[in-house]
Amino acid sequence: MIEIRKVSKSYNKGVVKAVDGLDLTVNAGEIFGFLGPNGAGKTTTIKLIVGLLRPDAGTILINGVDNQTGPFRCKAMTTYVPDQPDVYERLTGMEYLNFIGDVYGVAGTQRLERISRWAETLEIAANLASPIQSYSHGMRQKIVLMAALLPEPEVIVLDEPLVGLDPRAAHELKKAMREHCLRGGTLFFSTHIMEVAEKLCDRIGIIHRGKLVASGTMPELKARAGSDQSLENIFLEATEK
Repeated sequence: MIEIRKVSKSYNKGVVKAVDGLDLTVNAGEIFGFLGPNGAGKTTTIKLIVGLLRPDAGTILINGVDNQTGPFRCKAMTTYVPDQPDVYERLTGMEYLNFIGDVYGVAGTQRLERISRWAETLEIAANLASPIQSYSHGMRQKIVLMAALLPEPEVIVLDEPLVGLDPRAAHELKKAMREHCLRGGTLFFSTHIMEVAEKLCDRIGIIHRGKLVASGTMPELKARAGSDQSLENIFLEATEK
């Protein structure tokens, strides 16, 4: 569903190489966890996937469509929540969700049912009539996650989605991530929470200094490490150089 082929991206006129010849494949029906130290290239990679950045070299395909030559087709298949989401603060939560529903062409009956279901699940129903500028950080995170789930896209890309969520909302989001993939969807997310990645992800990739230094299922990663280590220890060893 996501194919990254020999992708590189530099900043400051090539001085800083954020992503360096990255090759990565994410399958349909898969939760893929993307790990790395701060500054390793995680957010740059995510912005390249969703088309917010243009690669210096290489190709990114979303369900077989090049995201540079077919950007609108790729965006129609994808929703994205950045690590620091910007929203239209003067809109109410409901107005914002209706705007997203219009953009993605979600029919009225489906839209209302999904909004109602997620609002109750994430315990934000009472706040949908209030302007987003009155929301706490956690409530803003919930509204942008609802917006990402609303279209039920083929691909959901999340950058640190659990930050700011209360334990119940985090639990419900993890359930939603798994249900999305059981329906055949794909979910790509970055996280610093090793326990979540270890328990939730079908496969995991670790990026360090712009390069993929490890990738595979937990059994595969443990086998390559040569012992029954935790993901935290595997991560520390893969990123120590």
